Amino acid sequence: MNPEANSVPAAGQGKGTLRVVQLYPRDMNIYGDWGNALVLQRRISWHGYTPELLEYNVGDPFPDDVDIIVGGGGQDSGQLVIQEDLQDRAAALRDLAEDGTPMLLICGLYQLFGRFFKTRTGAVIPGIGVLDVETHGTDERLIGNVKVATPEFGEVLGYENHSGQTSLGSGVRPLGTTAKGTGNNSSDGHEGARYRNIVASYLHGSLLPKNPAIADFLIRTAAERKFGSFQPGQPDDRYAELAREHAARRPR
Repeated sequence: MNPEANSVPAAGQGKGTLRVVQLYPRDMNIYGDWGNALVLQRRISWHGYTPELLEYNVGDPFPDDVDIIVGGGGQDSGQLVIQEDLQDRAAALRDLAEDGTPMLLICGLYQLFGRFFKTRTGAVIPGIGVLDVETHGTDERLIGNVKVATPEFGEVLGYENHSGQTSLGSGVRPLGTTAKGTGNNSSDGHEGARYRNIVASYLHGSLLPKNPAIADFLIRTAAERKFGSFQPGQPDDRYAELAREHAARRPR
C-alpha cells in the first residue's frame, strides 16, 4: 500500500475526509481504470470534502476506515496474481459490501467479486461471492463503444473489451440495458450489475470521467454513511459534458 495518501487541496474544505481504496492497481489497472480513482479524488474535493486515496496491492495490510472501494480490470494473468490474496480478504470485503460500503468494480474485479470465472481453457478462478454472478471465458471478443440505459444514472457511456461473458443470478439486478454494444454477454442485452451500494460494469474508458452521476452516487453514499448527510458542492462538469457528447457520437 502506498504509505502516503494522495490528496487534492481545495479552498473551503472542512466537511470531513473520505477515504478511497483502489484494489490491486498494480495488476488490475487496464484501459485507463486508474482514472476512476482520480475522478473520485477530484470530485470529493469539489464537493468540499477532503479526499484520501490509498492503494491496496497483494500483500499489503488492508486499510482501516474504508469509505469507497474502486477496482479495475486486468488480463487473466493479473487475475491469477491477485487470486490468493483476494481470497484472504474475502470475508472483510463481503462484510464491507453487506454493510453498504459503496464500491465500483470494473471488468476483472467485477468477475472476481462473483462466484467464479471459468476461462475458455476450463480453468476455474474462484470468486469471493459478493455478487450473485458467474463468468465463462469464450472465444468471442466483445469490443467497442457502449451506451447503456440505466434507471439510476441516465445514459451511461463507456468502452468494453472482454471475452468473459457474465450471467446474473437472482441476487443482483443489471446496471442497465445496452442501447449500443453488448454488455455482460452476447444474449440478454444487460450491462453490469447492482447490489446494495455496488456498481459493477464491464465499461472501461475510464468510466467515471464520462459518467459523473455514478461518481457522485459513490461520494454521496459514502458521506451519508460516514457523516449522516451529504452536502454537495459545485463540481465543474464542463469537460465531462464534452466527453459525453464526443463519446455518444462514436460508432460501435
